[in-house]
Amino acid sequence: MKNIVFDLGGVVFARNPQRCTPEFIDFFAFVRDPQMPLFWEEYDRGTWSLERTKEEMCRIKGCTREACDRFVEQAIALQEAIEPTERLIADLKAAGYRLYVLSNMSREFIDFLRTKPVYRHFDGEVVSCEEHVVKPEPRIYEILLERYGLDPAATLFIDDRPANIAAAERLGIRGRHFDHRDPAAACAALRRMLL
Repeated sequence: MKNIVFDLGGVVFARNPQRCTPEFIDFFAFVRDPQMPLFWEEYDRGTWSLERTKEEMCRIKGCTREACDRFVEQAIALQEAIEPTERLIADLKAAGYRLYVLSNMSREFIDFLRTKPVYRHFDGEVVSCEEHVVKPEPRIYEILLERYGLDPAATLFIDDRPANIAAAERLGIRGRHFDHRDPAAACAALRRMLL
């Protein structure tokens, strides 16, 4: 294995539940659904603006725009690197692996995450809002392979959504499920495999 590809949300970055109010957690409960709602998928795809996405969220959630604005601001600002993953990424880089990002992520969110120290370890990235395609659509994986000249057989993709892993495996990329509920155990297993 030469190339390690990371999803971002739930794998590299997360929000500490202790810093989130029950109202916030309820508002964003859809992010753990097996299928993202259309409005968020289109936001990640880069075809919906944040403004349009907020309008749809207010309609669906039945909340005020003020509340929606506050929750979205918190959703961005509360993201932090998952410590076991951050350590793993640094150690993989030191061991000589090539590291990449493959993520469904909207403009405002990815701009914030790129400022974090862990991001400096990545050799390349493919982000849905910039490509106008989302996982598990095959094209986003093809863009990653083509852009960086990656051999699928020498590439491991780590994601917390089984459907995204299955799509990668159909293209010959090895997949590994990351349990976002227990990142320490997930990272320990990856260490045993790769280091």
